[in-house]
Amino acid sequence: MRRIAVVVNPIAGMGGRVGLKGTDGKVAEARKRGAEPRAPERAREALDALAEVGRDVAVVTYGDPMGASIAGAAGFDPTVVGEPVDPGSTTSVDTRAAIEAFVERGADCILFVGGDGTAVDVAETLDGRNDDTPILGVPAGVKVYSSVFGVSPRAAGRIVATFSETEPAEVNDIDEDAFRGGEVVTELRAVATVPVTEQRQSAKQLGGGTVETLAEGVAESVEDGVTYLLGPGSTVGAIKERLGFEGTTLGVDVWRDGEVVVRDAAESDILAALGDRNVIVVSPVGGQGFVFGRGNQQFSPAVIERCDVEVVASRRKLDGVGTLRVDTGDAELDGELAGWLQVRVGRYERRLVEVVA
Repeated sequence: MRRIAVVVNPIAGMGGRVGLKGTDGKVAEARKRGAEPRAPERAREALDALAEVGRDVAVVTYGDPMGASIAGAAGFDPTVVGEPVDPGSTTSVDTRAAIEAFVERGADCILFVGGDGTAVDVAETLDGRNDDTPILGVPAGVKVYSSVFGVSPRAAGRIVATFSETEPAEVNDIDEDAFRGGEVVTELRAVATVPVTEQRQSAKQLGGGTVETLAEGVAESVEDGVTYLLGPGSTVGAIKERLGFEGTTLGVDVWRDGEVVVRDAAESDILAALGDRNVIVVSPVGGQGFVFGRGNQQFSPAVIERCDVEVVASRRKLDGVGTLRVDTGDAELDGELAGWLQVRVGRYERRLVEVVA
């Protein structure tokens, strides 16, 4: 019987849809802006998938809100090995204590739910014990740069039940204050043991090719009366510059009829600014291929459903990702977005690329 340890960071990802670009040190502000927990729902998706394929699996977890009730709701009879110090305000101390307890109980694999910060807590705790227990992340944070995450919650649940080989993978984190200021500063924090699978995401690449002609093509194609939702990243940043304004490097800017309607918009700002016709302009994450669900959660299902989608990328970026991916948090919408898509790669040129959920 395979013993799967499950720990949930209940506040992971809360800052995404309200435009905070991270939750570290910003939980109170996220709640003030109306953020709702995202991680428990993502955890349940992963555990439902685990229950479907893991016929010979035992679940070990931590007290609520870090896993116990979610595991029970998914049909497991989990062994609870500890409780958070303050269930109403969990911290990295609780996550690290959970990992210590899992190792003591002989976990065969650790399934954690969170973002890069949670991945660091898990990996550094294991490293401190010189322990090589395999880990895998359920992507629930705003920043998911590390290569220790499944491509979706359901994929993560299936992987931990079925993998047979492991390999090393990088755990990276970024400075969130610098991130909010428009600068990406990454740091390799640990190397962890992870399952070998094609359903694990790659580490995000920060480099890219020139996109000037692509930006010119988008700028030339804009139409009067159309509301453009311009996503994060350097590729779309070049489009913002070509349109004549300095955009938010890592946020969403709303532009219409030659003017910035909303700068660094949260989901609620976007919904309020939408017009009769709306177009999301977004570029996939380099090295991973995610169009939605990584670093741009402001593009929620409610926003996407009211918009056309224009995906833009340099040829170099597309060569590095192969297929594109979506992880909006809405399985039905992910299915609708899946298929073959024309991606703009130049002033006039487009390339047909497959989108998978």
